[in-house]
Amino acid sequence: MTSFIDRRLNTKGKSTVNRQRFIRRYKHQIKKSVSDAVTQRSVTDVESGESVSVPTKDIQQPVFHQGAGGERQRVFPGNDQFTRGDQLERPPSGGGGQGSGEGDASNQGEGQDDFAFDVSKDEYLDLLFEDLELPNLEQNKLDKLIQYKTHRAGFTNTGVPANINIVRSLRGSLARRMAMTAKKRRRLGELQAQLEQLENTPGACADKIRTLKDEIAELKRRIDAVPFIDTFDLRYNNYVKHPVPTSQAVMFCLMDVSGSMDQATKDMAKRFYILLYLFLTRTYKHLDVVFIRHHTQAKEVDEQEFFYSQETGGTIVSSALKLMHEIQQERYPANEWNVYVAQASDGDNWADDSPNCGRWLNEKIMSNVRYFSYIEITNRAHQTLWREYLKLADKHPHFAMQHIREVADIYPVFRELFKKQAA
Repeated sequence: MTSFIDRRLNTKGKSTVNRQRFIRRYKHQIKKSVSDAVTQRSVTDVESGESVSVPTKDIQQPVFHQGAGGERQRVFPGNDQFTRGDQLERPPSGGGGQGSGEGDASNQGEGQDDFAFDVSKDEYLDLLFEDLELPNLEQNKLDKLIQYKTHRAGFTNTGVPANINIVRSLRGSLARRMAMTAKKRRRLGELQAQLEQLENTPGACADKIRTLKDEIAELKRRIDAVPFIDTFDLRYNNYVKHPVPTSQAVMFCLMDVSGSMDQATKDMAKRFYILLYLFLTRTYKHLDVVFIRHHTQAKEVDEQEFFYSQETGGTIVSSALKLMHEIQQERYPANEWNVYVAQASDGDNWADDSPNCGRWLNEKIMSNVRYFSYIEITNRAHQTLWREYLKLADKHPHFAMQHIREVADIYPVFRELFKKQAA
């Protein structure tokens, strides 16, 4: 029988192939656990991976084994109840420690826990966003190409003649020749000193002088035989290519912070923004985030102030749309940046301002953005802003809106906003 031994090097995770096979085989169960985990923990911890459990009944595999055929008569050691030839009754059905099915505990056998399985951060995000895509992305495919810029990166022993560094090569040649001839030069100096002493001594032996001269000539010949430069001495300028991402996007986060928006509502909006940010970073190498908060006036702020600063007063949504448009025109031109906007609100707005919001979006903003998503976080009936935005959703396919009532709605709403479109 031929045996094959695989000695190929593997990565640190030697069970990587088996792990991937396991995820593919039980993908449905793992995806369900990952989806449930999103609603059970803070989305701010989404990058830490997840520990999921797969029911034991879902991972059992059929096996083939050799059956005990034929007629057998056997008495096991230690038996004190039966003798050869006794008839054994069939055990009652439902026994063997499985319980009676009525909720009573069994006094026999051992149970088995569900199989716990830890998925890494990358596996978690792959499963989380597998069925999602960024709408209106077809015309932007070329922007996702990565260009490379050449940079100097030291020296190398191999290369093309055009990249030879002369100074480094000569320095290496000199060091090599000094190392290879140092002992010979010391010996040559000693012999020359001896020769000079003999020549200055009257009556010195002529044969000894001749021998020293021959040895000196041989040492010089061997020193001169060392090549001035060798292929080992050559040094080439090394160049490496660093990726320069040409795909860049900006994510505008707009949120109402008027008196009607409590901290619980802001926390739900924050979870939605974090999901969107993680989703965009999987498509774009460079992503800027701009936070704009508003009540009657809009202001660009940092993340801390965006989510936790307290404000009071009424609501004028158009002030945030105007400021967002000004920032986009000044810093993020649409021909260079992929613009995404996410707006969160509880639906409150000054009634006379809602038509202004519709005009700003329809005439100036929607033509410059890739996708505009609006989430309304409220348990009340929709107001004028929602009805105005419904008109925009009919006109612009890259405008989407959803309603969130509680934390558990965040991930389903997110999937609904960014689900893959039919071809």
